[in-house]
Amino acid sequence: MSVPLLDHLVLATADLFRTVRRFADATGIDPVEGGRHARWGTRNFLVGLGGTAYLELLGPDPEAERAPVFDFEGPERLITWAIHPADIDGVLVTAREAGVDLGQIGALSRETPDGELLSWRVSTPPDYLYDGLVPFLIDWGSMPHPTTNLPTVELVSLHATHPQVDEVREALAVLSTSLDLSTGPAALTATFRGPRGSYAV
Repeated sequence: MSVPLLDHLVLATADLFRTVRRFADATGIDPVEGGRHARWGTRNFLVGLGGTAYLELLGPDPEAERAPVFDFEGPERLITWAIHPADIDGVLVTAREAGVDLGQIGALSRETPDGELLSWRVSTPPDYLYDGLVPFLIDWGSMPHPTTNLPTVELVSLHATHPQVDEVREALAVLSTSLDLSTGPAALTATFRGPRGSYAV
């Protein structure tokens, strides 16, 4: 399936290596280690979704010098997603004028397993908007996109539910993107399929 401007989905898990193994066993595709976020106390693994879209499996880094800044308690779950519009600065202004506060644009980075520093620009909203269903913005600049040379799985489905579904839909329209949405408790769910089988979260 296709999601307008999709850059990546963020799957949070308290046990990153267990989730990576389960994903590989279910789909037949091994996620690739992305690297470590020293300032967050986290690390990630990545798997492509076709084109310039990917799934980020994010969890605590057991070798980090600090505790993770995010709450990974509870079952693994999709916590948010990112889009990559051509002009994130312009979209930020347009969104703010429409009442969608995506925060500010800041620079972030992580170290890859081979020691390379990968940097990017990203919007930093004060909180996950509508429980993470409104995406943040990302711009990789001159960096190679993380999907380069990634193994891929198929994104079979991506569905969201929220009690304020009309407001979420309006906010997504402002960002020129959309989700399959229905009314219900706040949640983002997806199914991925590889040569061995499917993985749902």
